[in-house]
Amino acid sequence: MQIDLSSRKIFITGAGKGIGLALTHYLIQSGAQVWAHYRSLTPELKQLEEKYALLHLVQGDLANPLEVQSVFNQVTSAAGQLTGMVWNAGIFEGHPTDLSTAAWMDIWHKTMNVNLHAVGQLTHAGVQHFLAGGQGGQMIFISSRAAYRGETADFLAYAASKGAVVSLGKTVARSFGKQGITSFILAPGFTRTQMAERFIQEVGEDKVLAEIGLNELTKPEDLAPLVALALSGAMDHASGTTIDFNAASYMH
Repeated sequence: MQIDLSSRKIFITGAGKGIGLALTHYLIQSGAQVWAHYRSLTPELKQLEEKYALLHLVQGDLANPLEVQSVFNQVTSAAGQLTGMVWNAGIFEGHPTDLSTAAWMDIWHKTMNVNLHAVGQLTHAGVQHFLAGGQGGQMIFISSRAAYRGETADFLAYAASKGAVVSLGKTVARSFGKQGITSFILAPGFTRTQMAERFIQEVGEDKVLAEIGLNELTKPEDLAPLVALALSGAMDHASGTTIDFNAASYMH
C-alpha cells in the first residue's frame, strides 16, 4: 500500500543515484513535492524531473560549506515551509593505512566534509527552519551498519563519519522533540548501489552474501517505504530510533 504524502514537502540530498534516487522516486509516487539535491546530474534523475512536476532539482557540492548553505537557501526559498528532510548524500572512499599521512588525511577530510560536516550544517539550518515555521517536521539521517559494526581497514573515515551521524540524529530527537521535530536514523548494510558495487566486485559477491541472513543483497528501493512512513508522521513516537536495514547481517 502506497503511503499518502500529498501534503508533504521534502528535501533530500544525494538524489542522483543509489538510495537517494530510489527514495526520491518513491516519495514522488507517494504524492510528495520533493526538492532533490545532486552534485552531478545523472540521466536517471533527469528522467524523473521530466516525468514528474512534483520534482525540483538543486545542484551543489556538499564538500564546500558555502555551497551547502546555498543549496539549503535555494530549497527553502522555492519550497516555503518544508515538512521533512533526508540527509542521504555520502561518499565511500578507501584510504589504506599504507598511504602517506598527507594522502590518508586528504581522504579523511574529504569524507568528513561530505558525510559529517555538511550533515551538521544542514541539520543546523534544518532545525532553525522547522522552529521558525512552528510546525516541526521529520528529519531522516542515512547512516550505515558501519557505525555499529565498524568497517574494513581501508574505510576508517567512512565508519567514523557514520558513527557521528548516529549521535547527531539521536541528539536532535532528544533536544527538539517538544518543538515538534522528530528524527530517525537509518543504518543500511551493503546495498546494491554504485558506491558499494565497487567494493562488492573487489571482494566477490559470494563473500558479501555469506555475511547476510537473507538470500539477496538489499536494493535501494527496499528502504523507500520505511523512509516514507517516517516522513508521514506516523512514526513520530519512535523518534530517536536507529533502524537497522542490513539483511540480518548485524544485529545489536
